[in-house]
Amino acid sequence: MATQPTQGFLARVAGKTKQLFGVAASAGAADAGKIAALGPDGRFDQSLMPAGIGASTIVAPASEAIGAGKFVNFHANGGAMSVRLADNSNGRQADGYVKDAVASAANATVYPLDSTNAALTGLTPGGRYWLGTAGGVINTPLDAADAANAGRICQELGTAKSATELVTDDLGYVTL
Repeated sequence: MATQPTQGFLARVAGKTKQLFGVAASAGAADAGKIAALGPDGRFDQSLMPAGIGASTIVAPASEAIGAGKFVNFHANGGAMSVRLADNSNGRQADGYVKDAVASAANATVYPLDSTNAALTGLTPGGRYWLGTAGGVINTPLDAADAANAGRICQELGTAKSATELVTDDLGYVTL
């Protein structure tokens, strides 16, 4: 017998006792009235939540390939909003980040600053981080007195909670 991903319960269906299982993701109206079950991460899937409840995200096409955990910049691309890698070296401030990698021209789900980016590696817990190049982070702010930094963006992103989690802040940026 196949293992079910959720706990089962007994119910009377058409006069007979039948074992049923909760749904971990909704297919929409076809699942109306069914009992919801937590997913493998111990949380409800976004498809089970009412409209307006859940992560505050923006979905936009990526104008380049973007890796998981990278910070991104919103920009106009052919008259439509798109996302690309944020970069302190070329005037692209961080407007948010992606949790999952996305291919060029595919839709990216962008999470806002003032949340936790848990798709990073190599962070020092308690350490402060700033925007680096190609959507990455650096652990030292750019020096405004260094002529090589002229025109670059210095944007503080937040504090590391663990080696993989950065609690981000929306502190704005300064063009040096």
